[in-house]
Amino acid sequence: MTFWEILREDIRTVFDKDPASRTWWEAITCYPGLHAIWMHRIAHWLWRHKFYWLARFLSHINRFLTGIEIHPGAKIGRRFFIDHGMGIVIGETAEIGDDVLMYKGAVLGGTSLSKGKRHPTVGNGVVIGSNAVILGPITIGDNARIGSGAVVIRSVPPDSTAVGVPARIVRGPHLHQAPSFLLDHDRLPDPFADAFRQVEARFQEIEEEIAALRRALQEQCAREVTAPSLDAQDSAGG
Repeated sequence: MTFWEILREDIRTVFDKDPASRTWWEAITCYPGLHAIWMHRIAHWLWRHKFYWLARFLSHINRFLTGIEIHPGAKIGRRFFIDHGMGIVIGETAEIGDDVLMYKGAVLGGTSLSKGKRHPTVGNGVVIGSNAVILGPITIGDNARIGSGAVVIRSVPPDSTAVGVPARIVRGPHLHQAPSFLLDHDRLPDPFADAFRQVEARFQEIEEEIAALRRALQEQCAREVTAPSLDAQDSAGG
């Protein structure tokens, strides 16, 4: 793709993934996520051509202007969209595929001081929720969803959803959902709430069983009290 084709594709991505966008001029002038991607592409080119200090300095300016920190060594695919990007951090050896959507405060961080691969690899079509933290050289499979506030320290299979601290895989396929479903964070499952509901339902069953046993015991005691009285009346009558 030519430089201008890439720019047009980036602008189309804004309209595809943000229902609040209205005009191309607004997209160009008012979307820090778009500015951050464009500046990163320049910084990444400098990094690959061994202009390391200049690349780092440009990424520092990028962070100052947009609130989004992307190391110039990070590899980012096409149609990557950052929505409300303040506080996002993407580490040096992070790799991001195509059509990824990332919300504010998300982190692709490292857990090692080694010079090798130490940041996550994110597949195609992944959605990363607000303030999610993905740590280490793990892999987030294609079309996976990372819930808001999740802390992911293990790889996530493709077409799965991960939520919680530490993150757990709680649901599988969602490929056939409408595109707008990707934005519906209120529909993400809550494994802790589900477990609580199961425990609550079991408590209710136990309470009902105890109440039934109590009634049965009371009825049996009443019969035992009534039976001797009848026996005594029969003896007196005889």
